Parts: sequence; structure tokens; C-alpha cells
Amino acid sequence: MRVFVTGASGWVGSAVVEDLLASGHRVVGLARTEEGAKKVAGLGAEVLRGTLDDLDVLRQGAAQADGVIHTAFNHDFSKFAENSEQERRAIEAMGSALAGSGRPFMVTSGVALLAPGRVTTERDTTRVATESFPRSPESTAGAFVERGVRVSAIRLAPTVHGIGDKGFVPRLIEIAREKGVAAYVGDGRNRWPAVHRVDAARLYRLALEHGASGGPFHAIAEEGLPLKEIAEAIGRGLNVPVTSLSLDEATEHFGWFARFASVDCPSSSERTRALLGWTPEHPTLLADMANPAYFAASHD
Repeated sequence: MRVFVTGASGWVGSAVVEDLLASGHRVVGLARTEEGAKKVAGLGAEVLRGTLDDLDVLRQGAAQADGVIHTAFNHDFSKFAENSEQERRAIEAMGSALAGSGRPFMVTSGVALLAPGRVTTERDTTRVATESFPRSPESTAGAFVERGVRVSAIRLAPTVHGIGDKGFVPRLIEIAREKGVAAYVGDGRNRWPAVHRVDAARLYRLALEHGASGGPFHAIAEEGLPLKEIAEAIGRGLNVPVTSLSLDEATEHFGWFARFASVDCPSSSERTRALLGWTPEHPTLLADMANPAYFAASHD
């Protein structure tokens, strides 16, 4: 297959590109910068220069592909509403180019806020966009099912980890380094699912090869790690004390990240594994965090 991948130079997208190429697919990767273009080309993919704002470029990439995998998103949370709107327009542009083709269109979503407080599954419906949380790529892409596009989603764990991680756990590490303490909220029993980036990448490919049917799919290797255990691993890695915070203290300590630091969002991938034969094989989050390089990478 010729696959168009957005976010092709990113943390998840670059792993997806590598997995697709290793499996014999051809890849066209969207690259926003010259540095990103060099990285995509270095992986062995064709480069299409552009951003999520270049709607004609996105339409071109989608129209000329046998399938599309969308992993790009601007994670600057100070502009979350603006970035969510940017993504909505980008998904609609690619979806319109695929309309009537029956080709697969995979978008990227998450499990963190599906139904906090209980184990979520693939049968849980996605959140609709609201004023407080305006991002809903599944809903946006889902509108194209009736227009002849085979739409599905990969729902990522809050932490897609590996050496070089730039996501949620490194954010916790940065805060702990800055504050001199690794913290968790309350008793720290709230849980985060986790998945290694290489295992997640393989799931994108398997779902695409399955025709994007039967989803959404959950990229969940570990159903839920208590945040206290993650904080303790950070304490060991940075040699700083570990402490519990009240909700009020957490808001001051974590800032905008307090919502994620306190969320309890365990999630299952049982249906995904059964349908696609996906079995995570790479190190667990705590195993990765036992490597000093994990902390060095987060500080780069």
C-alpha cells in the first residue's frame, strides 16, 4: 500500500513510518520543517512538505494514497482550542479527498478522558467536542463513514513511552526536576495506561492492513499503573523525595497538567488484541524508567 502519514517525523508518527516501511509498504510522510523532512527522508519515506494548515497539500497526500494515517497534532496546550480547530479542518480536508473511495483513514485519539474512574474498552463511545475540551478527531473523521470512507481510530494511552519520550511522563519529570520533589495526588492510586511507541506503531499498521474495520482500537499494553508508582520511579531517577499532594496543592504544583496528573483512566485492549492479533512485546513503562537514559532524554 501507498500510505500517507501526517506527523511523520514525530514521536509516534516516525515509529509508524518505520514499521510500515519494514513491512513492505510505501510511505509518503508530511513534514512541516526542513529538519522534519530530513528525518522522514532518512527513514526511507517520500516527503511531502506542508503543515496541518496547508489543506490543499493534505488533500493531495490523501488523494494519492491507498490509505491515510493521521498522527499529527500540535501539543502546545496554551493554544489547545486553536490547535483542535486546526486538526478538525485538516481531518475534514483529508476525509473529503477520500470520499467515495472506500479507502482506510486512521486518526489518532486517546483513552485518558473517555470515562475517568473505570476501565474503558473499545466499546466506549468517543467524547464529543465541548467548549472545555474542544478536540474530537474520532467524531470529525467519523462523519466521513457515510461518504464512503473506512474510518477508524487508534486510541493511545496517556503515556506512549520509550527512550527519547517527550510526552506526559517527561512532563512529570520536568516538574519534579524543577520543584525538587516527585509528587502524586492523594493516595496516588489513580491509574494511567501505558504503551511502548514501537508496539503502538505496529498497531497502526495492523489496523490499516485490516482495512480500518472493527475499531476503534486501543493501544494499551498496561491497563493502568498507579501514579504513585510512576512518581516513585521519578524519585529514584532524579534522586528526589516523593510526596503526596492534595487537589489544591496539585493545582499549584502541576499547573495545567494537574487534570492529567489526577485522572484515573485505566483502559483495556482485550478486543483489539483478539481482533488484530496484537501482542505488545517491548519494555513496560517502569522498565523504561529504570534506564538513566530516560531521564537524560527528557532533559534534552
